[in-house]
Amino acid sequence: MHVLLVTSGSTGDVAPFTGLGVRLRQAGHEVTVATHERFTGLIRSCGLGFRRLPLDPLDMHEACARKLPGRADGPLGTLTIAKQGTVYAADLAHGILQAARQGADVLVASGQTALPAKAVADGLGIPSLGALLQPVAPTGAFAPMALGRRSAGRLGNRFLSGALWRAFHRQAASTVQWVRAELGLPPLNRTARRRLAADWPIWYGFSPHVVPRPADWPPEHRLSGYWWPEEPTGWKPDPRLTDFLAAGPPPVFIGFGSMPSPRSGQLSDVCAEALRRAGVRGVVQAGWSGLEARGDDILAVGEVSHQWLFPRTAAVVHHGGGGTTAAGLRAGVPAVPVPVFYDQPFWATRLRALGVAPGVLPMADVTAERLASLIVRAVREPAWRARATGIRSALSTEDGTDPVIKAVEALPR
Repeated sequence: MHVLLVTSGSTGDVAPFTGLGVRLRQAGHEVTVATHERFTGLIRSCGLGFRRLPLDPLDMHEACARKLPGRADGPLGTLTIAKQGTVYAADLAHGILQAARQGADVLVASGQTALPAKAVADGLGIPSLGALLQPVAPTGAFAPMALGRRSAGRLGNRFLSGALWRAFHRQAASTVQWVRAELGLPPLNRTARRRLAADWPIWYGFSPHVVPRPADWPPEHRLSGYWWPEEPTGWKPDPRLTDFLAAGPPPVFIGFGSMPSPRSGQLSDVCAEALRRAGVRGVVQAGWSGLEARGDDILAVGEVSHQWLFPRTAAVVHHGGGGTTAAGLRAGVPAVPVPVFYDQPFWATRLRALGVAPGVLPMADVTAERLASLIVRAVREPAWRARATGIRSALSTEDGTDPVIKAVEALPR
């Protein structure tokens, strides 16, 4: 069976599908990943087929960052991101249609590609399911993922998350109608649009040990556990990094992943000063923020395997992206989340609630003093690492890919 995995976004949105894809291939299936050209090497190095989706996620994130308000970790930031996303929707839908037309027996779609991909799959008669990395279905169990960290209570959470869910579907409606027109299908009426994904099976690629499944979710929405990224064939750490790690105590990692920063020089200085004040060594990853922090006890690095590096650190300071959050939990190390927008405040809050982070420091509030204070607590107070170790043990017993593979194989064809 030929499985087409469709995903869009940053590395954290794409890398989990290398793990899922490799496991599907090991189960005897042909696997192709449709995503941005930037990730061609990553996908092919894992032995998976590649089909190109348009756009460069770095350009998309930079365009979004230019439009974001000063404080992006709340509703206004989410609204800005949603508006910017509509600019790219038609291009992505066209790319998904082109990828699917090249052939597939089953389509598995993630994130912002999910509803357009389902419309494509329905139009071409391809069985499909959703594979999401954030908890977006309406629930009263926690604050809506895209509206920041503050709960509105069970009823308020349910109302707000329901409104966001409906708004998401309305936003995708024009793209879905375009897909159907391109395939020569009649447009959907309002009732049909509302039910587009009503009975669609959706699997969430995170652990119930991190986010318990809400009791008020529909039965089609299930948690599988994490889909751990596959290590690219032949990857080895830079000798400079291994030498640095061997030369002293475990360092603190600082990296903000796919978050572009218009003030990268200032942010680099803040990070270097925070490490100095905390009295710890540091590994600072440039990422899309372009961090360049340097010092006697600081090593600047580029691309690096979080799976390999994080277990060798004393703590990880990061933006709270879902992929980096998962990597830190898998490593069993304390975290200092510095969220910027969208799902990052949600994951940052989860880290705090799980007891593996001494606090949450929004990017808009970052100073060297505040960052240093949280780093000191994360490194020197044993409780944070003890709780992180417990979660690592729980995650090690899970195989998040297994239920998804079984669901793919059970789809009617």
